[in-house]
This record gives sequence, C-alpha cells and structure tokens, in this order.
Amino acid sequence: MKIFFIFLILLINFTNVSKADFQIKKIIDLNDPWGSSFVNEDNLIVTEKSGKIKLINLNSKTVNIIQHNLNFLEHGQGGLLDILYDNEFIYLSYSENRGNSKTSTSIAKAKYKKKNLIFKNIFQANPPIESGYHFGSRLAIKDNFLYASAGERGLGMIAQDPTKHPGSIIRINIDGSIPKDNPKFEGKSDWLPEIYQIGIRNPQGLTLSPFDGKIYMSNHGAKGGDWFGEAKKGENYGWKILGWGGRNYSGLPIGPKWKPGFTKAIHYWVPSIATSAITIYKGKEFNEWNGHALITSLKDQSLRKLIFNDLSNVKEDIIFKNKIGRIRDIQIHPKSGKIYFLAGDNLWLMEKD
Repeated sequence: MKIFFIFLILLINFTNVSKADFQIKKIIDLNDPWGSSFVNEDNLIVTEKSGKIKLINLNSKTVNIIQHNLNFLEHGQGGLLDILYDNEFIYLSYSENRGNSKTSTSIAKAKYKKKNLIFKNIFQANPPIESGYHFGSRLAIKDNFLYASAGERGLGMIAQDPTKHPGSIIRINIDGSIPKDNPKFEGKSDWLPEIYQIGIRNPQGLTLSPFDGKIYMSNHGAKGGDWFGEAKKGENYGWKILGWGGRNYSGLPIGPKWKPGFTKAIHYWVPSIATSAITIYKGKEFNEWNGHALITSLKDQSLRKLIFNDLSNVKEDIIFKNKIGRIRDIQIHPKSGKIYFLAGDNLWLMEKD
C-alpha cells in the first residue's frame, strides 16, 4: 500500500496537468501548415508544406495566397518549412530541389510584398542528400545574426562531421555572409564556416528568449530522448554518440544519455513526445507565464510549460493534451499575448476564459 501511494504521488508530480482557465478555438482552415510569423498585429504569414505561402488577416479572417519562386521539393518531411518576418524581409527555410532526387535544408530571403515574394538563397546545407527525413528546420534572429537548425537527414553520425552541414545549428549574417566570430575562426578550423554547434538530430524548435537573450532549441530524439536546451557556440550535443535516453526504432540502445565533453540539455523526455516549435513566453494574456518555455509536440499532441530559471530543479506542467491534434508551430501575439497554434490543418487561438 505504501509503495502504491508513493507511485501515485510521483505520477501526480510528473504529469502536473494545469487547471484549464483558457479556451481554444479554431480560426482558419489550412492545408498541412508548418511555419508562421507575425507581420504586424493584424496579419500572420504562414507556410504550408505542400508549397503555399498564405497571409492571414486575423480580424477579417481573410486568407490571401502570396506567389513565390522557390525551387522546393515536397518529399517525406520536406517542403516549405519555417518562415520569419523581420524588418521588412521574409526568411524561409525549405527542402530545396538539388536535382537527381536530392534535397537540402536551404534558407532564402525576400523583400516583403503582399502579392509576390522574390526569394534569393542565402544558405544551402551541403551535401545535398537523397532522403525525406529530418530537415529541421527553424529560424531565429538575434543581433542581425540568423540562426537556423538543420536536421541530420536520418544519417546519424553525419551530425559529428563538422565538414558537412546536416545535424547542426547554423549561424550566418542576415545577408548570408559569414560572421567573423563563428567557431571556425575561433579554434575550430576544420568546421564549415556557417556551423555554430554540432551533434543535433532533428531540431524543430528554435527561439530567441526576450528575457536573457539566449537562443533555445528543441530536438527530436529517436525512440525517446527528446530534449530542450540552449544553442551553445562551438559545442556538441552528441548525436549519434549519445542517445539522450532513447533507443533506435529497432529497440537497440544508441548510447548514454549524456557524458562529459558534450552539451547537456536542460530537460529530456523519455519516452519521446515528438517536440516541435517552442517559444519563451512574454505577454499580457498569460503574464504569470512570462519567462517560461512553451513546448509543443506532435505525437503527444500537447502544450507543455517549463520553468527553468533553476536548472537544478526544472518544473514541467502539461497545459493541455489531445485537444487540437499534432502541434507544429506556436506564436505569441505581439500586443495581446494571446497564443496562436498551427495544429492539424488549422490555425488555432488560445486565450483566457
């Protein structure tokens, strides 16, 4: 009986599902949406994996399709991926068609226009690979540097090869040029000049904290081993030497959860919840969450909140689960602080009751 009560207490503490004092409602129907970004307080720009870029007016609920010139290939997990509006420009990550069934995680930039976006590539992950897996890819801008996550395309140990881009965090200037203080120029002479950090598997969350100015990320493990952590210059998260607590899909072990010499994540999930987009909340609507990390998930279909100011005692709450389907992206309204999600084939709004 005593063991049962101990187990019950641990279960309650682990799940810690928040009391619902909010409502979630469907705003717009979409088709496999992937990335989103606020252009202003009224308009949200969205990518659909199959190739469309849409501008949504949140007041009128009108949707306009924006034409573009991207040479993309929708294959497996690839297509149009993340999108970011910043200072009158659009940045977009996508699976670029490199010929002969090969693709790369590429990034393009265009001057923002409501009807037609003329993109020019500012980054290509090399080498191009024949695979439909693990493109990443999220974007964040800090101090005129563009950070991007590039997945390892299902090739495992390529993430330990700094002469190749897959499986890394990329850092370039917003014009596509190379920062002079990237790791290659500070002791990592064998690294490609765009690489900021290596040892990543499939990172589908990346965000700039408005509180401490750090870049945070989430990463898909294999069968277990998802994590949330900080992007750290010149370091190595360890894939596929480390398994982060997970196993191969065959059930065979990968490696230790962590060991010295590698970057340690802030929080791990075993079994996997399939972490997706993340943000560090700042806003009025849920002001009690300011400074907390919001973690979305695909397989688990949940929104989770991490309080991580004390890294020795990270606290997790499940805000909701199984309400809106697989959650691909999250955005905080720049004025109200209300939360918007891309989940399933819809745009959703979360606000207080």
